[in-house]
Amino acid sequence: MSLKDKLVSSHIVFQDSLDPDSPIYDVRGNAIKTFEAEGFPTKKDEAWKYTSLNSILKKDYNIFPTKKSSLDFKDVERYFINDIDTYNIIFVDGVFNAHLSSTTHDGIDVCTMNSALTKSKYKQVIDVYFNKIVKEESLTSLNTAFARDGAYIYIPKGKVADKPIQIIHFATGSKEAALLQPRNLIVAEENSEVQIIERHQSLSDNATFTNSVTEVYAAKRAIIDYYKIQNDKLDASLVDTTEIEQHGESIVSVHTFSLGGNITRNNLNYYQKGERIDSILKGVTLIEGKQHVDHNTLVHHIEPNCESHQDYKGIFADSAIGVFNGKVVVEKEAQKTNAYQSNNNILIDDKATINSKPQLEIFADDVRCSHGCTIGQLDESALFYLQSRGIAKKEARALLMYAFANTVLSSVKIPQLKQRITKLIAKKIGVSIGFEI
Repeated sequence: MSLKDKLVSSHIVFQDSLDPDSPIYDVRGNAIKTFEAEGFPTKKDEAWKYTSLNSILKKDYNIFPTKKSSLDFKDVERYFINDIDTYNIIFVDGVFNAHLSSTTHDGIDVCTMNSALTKSKYKQVIDVYFNKIVKEESLTSLNTAFARDGAYIYIPKGKVADKPIQIIHFATGSKEAALLQPRNLIVAEENSEVQIIERHQSLSDNATFTNSVTEVYAAKRAIIDYYKIQNDKLDASLVDTTEIEQHGESIVSVHTFSLGGNITRNNLNYYQKGERIDSILKGVTLIEGKQHVDHNTLVHHIEPNCESHQDYKGIFADSAIGVFNGKVVVEKEAQKTNAYQSNNNILIDDKATINSKPQLEIFADDVRCSHGCTIGQLDESALFYLQSRGIAKKEARALLMYAFANTVLSSVKIPQLKQRITKLIAKKIGVSIGFEI
C-alpha cells in the first residue's frame, strides 16, 4: 500500500475518534478529500520542479504516536537556547510535553493547539483565525486533516512578550519511522510584539518526515521576529509551510537557518493587507553530502506604500542541492511599493548544484522593485590575500564564508541566538574561530 493510500484509509479511523462538534471536524473531512484528489506533489508540478519527495515517501511511517516518550531535560538540553530566559513549548513525537515546557506566562497565551481547539476561552480566536490564510494544497491539506497538536501563541493588544518563546518538536524515533504533522497558530494583536524560535529535531537515526504548517497573523503595528533553526539528522526530512498575514504598519521578519537534514522544503508566504507594512525574509543555507534544501517564497503586495526585503545566502559542498524560488507579486493598487530580492550562492565543489529562480510580477507603475541572483565560488584572490597574512587556508575559507553570510547573521536581534548560530556554522565548516560577526 502506498503512503497516500495508507493515509487516506487511516483518516477514516482517525475521524471516527474525533468529536463531531469540534470547530474543525468538517474542515478535516474536506481536507483529506483535497489530499486524496491531489496526492503528494511531484516534479511535474512547477513549484516542485527541482525537489522530489520520492525517496522519503517509500518509507513505512508510523502515522500516529503510539505512546508518550519520556525525556529528561539533560537528554535534550543542548537543543535549547539556555543562556537566555525563554518560554518553552515542547512536543515529543507530536505530543505536548509538560515536563519540558513552561507552566506560567506573563499576560500572554502560550499553550497547545489541542487545548485551544477544545477550550471555550480560545474559541473566538480559533473561529476568527484558524485555517483562514492557508492555501489548501496537497501537503497543507494533509496537515489540516491529521494535525493533532502544535503551538498556540496569542499576544494581546498592546502586550510586549517579556522574553522569547521557544517551540521545539522532538522526534524520538525509538521504534520506527515517524510521520509528524504539527500545526501552529500565532496571533499578535495590535501594537504587540513577540520573538519566536522554532526547531524540529530528531533524536534517533530512524527516518522522520515532518509536515509542518504555521499560520501567523500580525495586526496593526504588531512586530514579530521569527527564527527557524533547521539542523537535523541525515534521515530527517521537513516540509515547513508558513503563511503570514500582515495588517497596517506591522513588521514581520523570518530568518531561516538551514544547516542539516535530508530533504528540507520551506514554503514561506506573506500577504500584505494594509499600508506601510514591512516584510523581511532572510536565510542562510549551508549543506553538504547529498543534502537538499528548497526555499520557496512569496510576498504578495496588495496595498500601497509597503516594503519587502528578501536576502538568501547559500553555501553548497559535495553533491548538495539548493533551490531558491522567490516570487514577488505587486498588484495594480500597490503603488509606492519597495520590494528587494536577492539570492547569492557559493558552490564549494563541482558536483554541488543550485537552482535559482527569482521572479517579479508587477502590475503597478510607481514602484521600486529589484531582484538578483549570483552563483560562484570563493574569491581566490581574497583567499590568497588572507593566506599571505598568515591565516591557514582552511581558516581563510571559513572567514570568507562567514563574511558572505554576515548580511543575514547581522540582523538577528537575539544576541545569544546569533552566537549559537555562529557556532553551528563554524562547526559545520569544521573550524573554531575566536570571534563573532
